[in-house]
This record gives sequence, C-alpha cells and structure tokens, in this order.
Amino acid sequence: MPFFQTPPELGDQYAADRVLKNYLARAVPADVLREIEPSLAAMGALAGGELHRLAMADRLSEPKLTQWDAWGRRVDEIELTPLWREAAKIASSHGVVATAYERKHGEHSRIHQFALAYLFDPSTAVYTCPLAMTDGAAKTLVVMKNKALVDRALPRLTSRDPAKAWTSGQWMTERTGGSDVAISETVAREKDGVWRLYGTKWFTSATTSQMALTLARPEGNPPGGSGLALFYVELRDERGAMNGISVNRLKEKLGTKQVPTAELTLDGAIAIPVAGQKDGVKNITPMLNITRTWNSVGAISGMARGLALARDYAKKRVAFGAPLADKPLHVDTLAALHAEFEGAFLLAFRGIELLGREEAGTIDEDEAALLRLLTPIMKLTTAKQAVVVASEVLEAFGGAGYVEDTGLPRILRDAQVLPIWEGTTNVLSLDLLRALAKLGSIEPIEREVRTRIERAGAAGAIARPALDALAHAKAWLASARDGGTSHGPGASGAGTSALEAGARRFALTLGRAIELALLVDHGAWVERERGDRRTLAAARRFAKNGVDLVVDDIDAADAKLLVD
Repeated sequence: MPFFQTPPELGDQYAADRVLKNYLARAVPADVLREIEPSLAAMGALAGGELHRLAMADRLSEPKLTQWDAWGRRVDEIELTPLWREAAKIASSHGVVATAYERKHGEHSRIHQFALAYLFDPSTAVYTCPLAMTDGAAKTLVVMKNKALVDRALPRLTSRDPAKAWTSGQWMTERTGGSDVAISETVAREKDGVWRLYGTKWFTSATTSQMALTLARPEGNPPGGSGLALFYVELRDERGAMNGISVNRLKEKLGTKQVPTAELTLDGAIAIPVAGQKDGVKNITPMLNITRTWNSVGAISGMARGLALARDYAKKRVAFGAPLADKPLHVDTLAALHAEFEGAFLLAFRGIELLGREEAGTIDEDEAALLRLLTPIMKLTTAKQAVVVASEVLEAFGGAGYVEDTGLPRILRDAQVLPIWEGTTNVLSLDLLRALAKLGSIEPIEREVRTRIERAGAAGAIARPALDALAHAKAWLASARDGGTSHGPGASGAGTSALEAGARRFALTLGRAIELALLVDHGAWVERERGDRRTLAAARRFAKNGVDLVVDDIDAADAKLLVD
C-alpha cells in the first residue's frame, strides 16, 4: 500500500495545555479557579474542535469590499468571512472582552479574560485584532471619563449579546507613517458645535467596526503630538449610511488575510472629542497599553498552537525507521522552542497580573513602575519570539510546513505582523528608554528578577545568566548615558547616539532576563506543589538559548557604511 503522512490533530486545547493550567493553579485562588474553569474548558473545546475545523475549511476566504450598489450609490460594504462571523458571536457570548469589565473576580478578572483570549485566538484567523481595539477603546473611554461617550459606547463594547455587541477600530496610521503619529495630517474643523474630520487613514484594521478612536489636529493647533486631539467616530449614521467616510480599498497583506484592513478617506466625518482638543497622543496611551498586551497574548497563543501541532505530528511522522518524537535532534529542536514559548507565556501573564491589579486598585507604587516598563518589554520580546518559533515550527513539518492547504504557513504569516503592530521593536525600545529616563533607574526590573530568583530557592542557580545579563545591561545603560568611551558602549558617539543604537539589544536582554527569572520561580513552585519538573527543564533550556544580547562596542561608522 502507498504511504501517506498522517496530519497533526488537535483536541481540547484547555485540557491539553499544561502551561496554562499550572499557571492558573498558582495565580488564581482556588475558589476563583473553580468558578472560571468551566468557561475555559468550553473555550478550549471550541478552539480545538468546531472552531478549528471551521478555520481550516474557511482557510481561503477573505473579506470582500463592495463600493457601489447596483444603482450607483456609494455603499462601501465589507463582507466578512464565515469564520469571522462565527468568531464574533463566540467572542461576545463567551465574554472575551466583557469579562475584564464585569470584574467579577477583582484583580483576577484580567487573567480570566486573557486566558479566554489565549485559547480563542489561534482558531479565529486573528479575530483578536478587533477585540484588542475594542478592549482598548473601552479602557480609554473609562480612563478619560467622558460620561456621554461611556454611556453610549461602553455597554455595547462590553456586551455579551452578539446582536448588540460593538467592536472598535483604532485609526492612527496615515501616509506619513504609523510610528511618528505627531506628523498626522488629518484635520478637525468645528462649526456650530459639530466637529468634522478631513484626511486619509492609510491602514485601518477591522474596518467593519461600528466605531473608532482616531487622532486629528484641530485647525489652529500647533504641530507635534500635543497639537493632536483624540476623537470618537461612528462609522455609519442611524440610517446605515457612511459617516463622511469612504473605503478606498482593502489592503493586500502578507498575513492576517481575514482581517479587513482598509485605506479610508475622511471627508467631513462627524466626530466627538474624547478629552479636550489637545494631547491626543497622550490620551490614546491607555488604548495602546491594552492593545500591546493583546499583541503579547496573540504571540504566545500562536506559539502554543504551532507547538501543539508539531508535538502531535512528531509522534505520528515516521522517518528513518522511527517517529520524529524519538529522534534526539528533533526533540532537542522542539525543546528549545518550547522553552521560548513558556518564558514568553509567563512574561505576558505577569504583565496581565499587574494590569488587573491596576484596574482593581490593588497595585502598589513599585508594581505600577514595573508595569510601565514591562508593557513595551513584553510586547517587543514576545513578538520577536513568536516569529522565530513559527518559522521553526514550519520547518519541523518539512515540506508540509510550506504547503498552503495544510494550514501551517498561515501561522508564520500571521506571526510576522506581531513585531510591527502596536509599535515596532525599535519604537518600543526607545519608548522603554524614555520610561527609564523618567523613573531614573531599572530598579523595578532588578527587584522583579532578584525576587523571583530568591523565591526559587536552590533552583535559582539556573537563573545565573539572568543576573549576569541584568548587570551587563545596567552597566551598558550607565555608560551609554554618559557618552561612553572609545572602546565601550559609547563608541557609537555621544550618549544619545549610543543609547539609540543599542536600545533594541538592551530591551530584549531585559525581556529575556525577566523570562528566565519567572521560569525558575514558577518552575520551583510547580515542582514542589504539583510534582511537575518540566517548567524547570524549560528554564534550563532557556538559559542555554541565551539571555544577554547587549553589545559593548557598537560601531556607528561601520553601521552607517553598511546601510549607505
């Protein structure tokens, strides 16, 4: 009989997720876990069953834009894919956004919410994109305390009723770029108490949302970020007509194919200022902090899915006389990937824990400082890990990993957007430096790393590379701020130049040091309380993967020579 490879299979994604279940057993009180576990089990069953099967069947679908009706009227209607329509119903009815705002379990509500999102994401072709912006918009409206907008939008953004639930967009990127929003060209004009927006939004994800938060410059305001204002916009009026908004086209992208990403023209779109008529960049920060957290959860969920498929396949695929799961080199490769995933998982959920404490009012001053630093670190670190893991996962399948109808290439394509969305690696590295400049030191991170290692007891010795990397990063930061020496961190020039040139390596080193510290702390607890040695094994492997990425002798002249 001819030979056929056996495809990988998924089962209940909650029941099979040792990492998630061990984490929840420690992070959430037992009575809370008993209450939330049924919802997680239901989502895990959907994610590995019905929803996964729909995702595979609907793999080739993409949203469709109809700009004109049969009688010549401009309608700009976007038809979503079957998978996305079903994902919308599941997301609202299962409270993937609502859970955070119902706050039934206080500071643990964010853990519950993001555990749901983590299970849900990989089977939805990134339906978590509009959910992230919806969550971010809800948080921003709450923080800005605009009662009229809160009363109108919040019940819809956090509804569990699919017929009533809204999603939100976040429109920041223009032709001038997405990172430097201070040079946005969209203009806001006020007449008779009504504000209207004029301009082009070059890249708007999830353009089928009912509302969006966006930036525009009120006429007469000065240039720069402080001259922008944050506006609330509804896409259609009560009759269903577009609100001075035209959809120019849907974007063709490398990945996130089912996300209806569009280019828009605003020609008199009616809008409402969210919080005054200036400081728009500052006022949209609550949204960015939430969407960056979602980005991290998307990264770890994608890694988890890829590894689940690769592990199942390794047990079935026989090559050179034995299953891949019995081949030392293949096992070593998957083990290294799993260590990256588990470190990233703990980093993302550490940020989620702090977010939950902040919202519940139980966070202290030291934790608040840590959260400010951790948000850019966890986003940029987990995003880079996700791309590497996704690439290696495809290779673990050989040629099948490169064939579209296996569904595997989508894992890599969708991962590649994660270092770009919500601030690129370089942008967030510089944001971290700005935060450190305000705080004055990396002490919140040092304290986190040292506390975690000390709590691990004897197992803390595994994390020696984290302490060494942290000391190196701290010394580099001090030297680069001072301008360095001809042979030290400042070799790239003045202090500002040295800091900027090394910011990415510095930020990733901090991220990896924290991940290793979290691994040994959690691993020691899991071994002691649950008899499971695998997280400590992941910590040992992670330490061998490398932690310290800081380079002392960056040569700016050589760098410039290579890119000119």
